[in-house]
Amino acid sequence: MIAYLLLLVAVFTRVLPHAGWWNFTAVGGALLYFGARRPWREMFAPLAVLMATDYYLTVYSYHYAFNLGAYAMTWAWYAGALGLGWYLLRSRVTFLRVAAGAILGPTSFFVLSNFAVWAGSVMYPHTLSGLAACYLAGVPFYGNDLASTALVCAAAFGLPALLRQMDAQRPQQVLAGK
Repeated sequence: MIAYLLLLVAVFTRVLPHAGWWNFTAVGGALLYFGARRPWREMFAPLAVLMATDYYLTVYSYHYAFNLGAYAMTWAWYAGALGLGWYLLRSRVTFLRVAAGAILGPTSFFVLSNFAVWAGSVMYPHTLSGLAACYLAGVPFYGNDLASTALVCAAAFGLPALLRQMDAQRPQQVLAGK
């Protein structure tokens, strides 16, 4: 249930106007959590929802023609983020594993998406300096993606662990007369 609620939060943080927040969305954290908590047969749901969101934003918000090829790398990354959550966080959730997921998710998106922009468009020259310029232009987006993924992962994985720990300590406090 929580995984689907996080998926809705991810969609809303993409669709609602967030000028100045440059890529501060719940997508990365929601995909990691969904991959860790839902059965493999349900992994198509977040892919379909986020693909539909991409289509909606492109056509209705940005008023561009939809080009399926332009989203191949993004959609592959969605699947990869789900797989990362499945592989890294399914069997055992620790602070180190969640932190690794929160870093690997946005970093892999930064590397892949900026390379795809450089290789598949004419925005940057197809030289080493053009590639560097493309990655440099993506740094502000990367920082916010990293922060938002860390925040969502901390809330999604950390709050339940904190509540379990508090609940486990409660009987000891009652027995001690506190």
